[in-house]
Parts: sequence; C-alpha cells; structure tokens
Amino acid sequence: MGQEGKKLLVIVGPTASGKSALAVAVAKKLNGEVVSADSRQVYRGLEIGSNYPTKTELKAVPHHLVGFVDPKKTFTVAEYQKKARKAIKDIGKRHKLPILVGGTVFYIQAVVDGIVMPEVPPDETLRRKLETRSTGELADILRQKDKRRWETIDRRNPRRLIRAIEIAKALGKIPALQSNPMPAEVVMIGIDPEKNILKKAVEKRSRAMIQRNFIREVKMLLQNDVKEEKIRELGFEYQIALRYLKGEIKSKRELADAITKMTLKYVKRQMTWFKRDRRIHWSRDKKEAFDYARKFHYH
Repeated sequence: MGQEGKKLLVIVGPTASGKSALAVAVAKKLNGEVVSADSRQVYRGLEIGSNYPTKTELKAVPHHLVGFVDPKKTFTVAEYQKKARKAIKDIGKRHKLPILVGGTVFYIQAVVDGIVMPEVPPDETLRRKLETRSTGELADILRQKDKRRWETIDRRNPRRLIRAIEIAKALGKIPALQSNPMPAEVVMIGIDPEKNILKKAVEKRSRAMIQRNFIREVKMLLQNDVKEEKIRELGFEYQIALRYLKGEIKSKRELADAITKMTLKYVKRQMTWFKRDRRIHWSRDKKEAFDYARKFHYH
C-alpha cells in the first residue's frame, strides 16, 4: 500500500512491549495510519482495561477500529477481518502507509493471511450447557475434541472456548483454516524487550490501570447493563476486577498484583504464538525496528 497502495506494515508484540508507541512514531514519520488489531480495543468503554491508545497518540495520527462496538454485542473475527481489510485498502488509496498493530494473534492472521472461519451456526442448547463450566473445564473438553486448536486458543476466554467446542462438535474437529492472503507486500516487525524490562513495564501498566480508576470503568459497564458473563469474556483483567468488586480481592495492591501475574502468563502465551510465525522480524531495540520499517516503506 504505502505510496502505491501495495504495502502493509504489521507491528506485533506482547502486552506492554511498546508496540503502540512505535506504531505512532512510524506513522508520524512515514505518513501512515494505524489499524488496531486488539480484540478488546474494538469495544466502547474499555479504555483502561484494554489499554486504548492514549489521547496524545490518537491526536498524533489517525487510528482505526478502536472503541466502536457496543460491549453488550459479540464482535466476531470475521467481522473484524472485513472492517480491517477495508480500512487498510482505504488508507492505501489515500497514498498512506497502513500500519496494523496489536497483540491478538488471530486478528493479525485474519487480516494478513485472510483466514476463512468455519461456517457453523450457533448451538444454543450446547452453549447453555457449557456456560456453567469453568474455563479450565472448557479447555479440557476442547483438548479432548481437538488438541491442535486447544494448543493455540486463549484458554482464559470462555466465549472462544465455547465457540471452538461448538465447531469441533459440529465438524468432528476444527478444520485446517483456509487462507486468502492480503494482496499486498507485507512486512511484520515484532517488539521483544528483555524479560526484566518487560516485567517492569507490565508491573507499571497494572499499577497505572488502578490509578486511572479501572474499577470505575468496570462499574460503568455494569451500570450500562453489560452482563457479568460478558464482562468476564472481555479478558482476565475484567475477571479479576469483578472479583475485587465482590470482595474476593481485598486491596488495590492485591488487585494490581493479580493483574500483573495474569498478564505475565498471557505474555508467555502471546510470544509462543508469535514465535511460530517465521515472517516476523524481531527486535529488542525500537530504533532498529523503526529503521527496518523505514527501509520497507522506501524500497
């Protein structure tokens, strides 16, 4: 896309790695626009828990697919794929560089590789039965039905686990997903900070969430009639916040520590998924990553 509408820059990395700030810096210098590939940032009212781009970042460069879906609704990967590809195409038509940035692996794959999702209608009877199960129980059920999908899925997300079980039950197992690659020259850059640096960044992010009144954000979701089950589907941060509101977590420090612990576990899973993709050019130095992006844009 870029100057001739045929380039796509993808910036990936784990939570708190600095990929969003890098994307903004690249967009400012290379006449780009950012397309979010975060499965929670699409929802309205999740500014703190999903770590929206800051107001400064949003003003600095145009951002797409952030905060536009009602959190009471379900937004599918297929819907995301359609909207993201349209946004990328439109950015390219305006002779700007589209920059896809995020940590949601399936969203990245949906855009870059054009993953085609299985056409399986909802099984409401099965869903009602599975809604009473814990995420651990759901993961065990999926492992028995389709170990390959169990290895790659976010096992803390009950909605995705239930959907995977639903597909596996209907089709025998989740089929190998067909692809329809993005018709563009794609370069993927990954930010992979040193472990101790990333750990400190995660700890800082968790404390900042509490200071910015993450609990009030969750209370507002409840006041706006977003069901507890739906809030739990929004991620482990929201699950932990609900535990705090119920008194199961006694202090804000304990709350921040719980979020940090789960984030670090999630970071490990993110990196396991990303490292499987050999197309990604990894860098621990943001200047190196920026230079790589610039060479891609101008070559």
